[in-house]
Amino acid sequence: MADSNFIDYVKIYCASGHGGAGSMHLHRAKYIPKGGPDGGDGGRGGHIILRANPQFWTLIHLKYRKHIKADDGEKGGAALCRGKNGADIVLDVPIGTVVKDAETEEVLFEMMEADEERILCQGGKGGWGNDHFKTATNQTPRYAQPGEEGQEGVFILELKLLADVGLVGFPNAGKSTLLSVVTAARPKIADYAFTTLEPNLGIVRYYDDKSFVMADIPGIIEGAHEGRGIGIRFLRHIERNSVLLFMVSCEEEDIAAGYKTLLNELKLYNPELLTKQRVLAVTKCDIIDKDIEKEIEPSLPKRVPHVFISSSTGENLDKLKDLLWKALQK
Repeated sequence: MADSNFIDYVKIYCASGHGGAGSMHLHRAKYIPKGGPDGGDGGRGGHIILRANPQFWTLIHLKYRKHIKADDGEKGGAALCRGKNGADIVLDVPIGTVVKDAETEEVLFEMMEADEERILCQGGKGGWGNDHFKTATNQTPRYAQPGEEGQEGVFILELKLLADVGLVGFPNAGKSTLLSVVTAARPKIADYAFTTLEPNLGIVRYYDDKSFVMADIPGIIEGAHEGRGIGIRFLRHIERNSVLLFMVSCEEEDIAAGYKTLLNELKLYNPELLTKQRVLAVTKCDIIDKDIEKEIEPSLPKRVPHVFISSSTGENLDKLKDLLWKALQK
């Protein structure tokens, strides 16, 4: 995992700039030995801004950028000259990034729209110059306002992938193979468990130029909600999927029990996941005949659409697309 380019969790320290101090200055010029106050205001400190960039799909660019500090605002000058604002720092993040306070783990906001911008740390306001404080009884104030301090904090950025269909299954259930067949994605495929170590996305082409996005996450094992296996690291990506495609291999001794195990892991992780549309695909059906399929079918969940598929031969993949598209329309 150390060499992976997919980073979906980072913790960063951010500090906005302090506001510049206002100027305490009295106007002086030829023939004006005792002019009034003309101190300018200080500039605002730089903001730390997050921007949702649709071209980004990982947080790797922030992995080694642990401390981010914006510039302070400049001090005010004479002749009512305002100090220059501190430069803002704009951090691009993928759409679907969740921002949390690292200390309380409170969700501050989520970046859900392309080009959306949110201020993470607001720069301190610049102080007023002494020109603001002149009155009828105090025409030459000899004081100005200091700039406000900026904001700082440690924040957690978590990425939850945006996809229409999420693949849910045990390791080696054929999820990556299906993704490689129905999309242009090229995930790593091998005949051993946990081949997929990071989520993969692909676009499934449907009829009449319609399409939907499919996401493959690492396999789930029993106890994943407690941290067993590696699926727990990526279960949060399922939260943003509209439809969940459960995939159970026909090699399983009890396909219905396997489906229930997967469903239970999602329930224990986040019960709200059970409100999503579900489709069940029994995979690798090229190694069994139709008679065995008929024997298996009565044990499958009645209220969940199901289909027997083979990614190797292409059997029933069009039917699977139909079921997924129908579920997406709900």
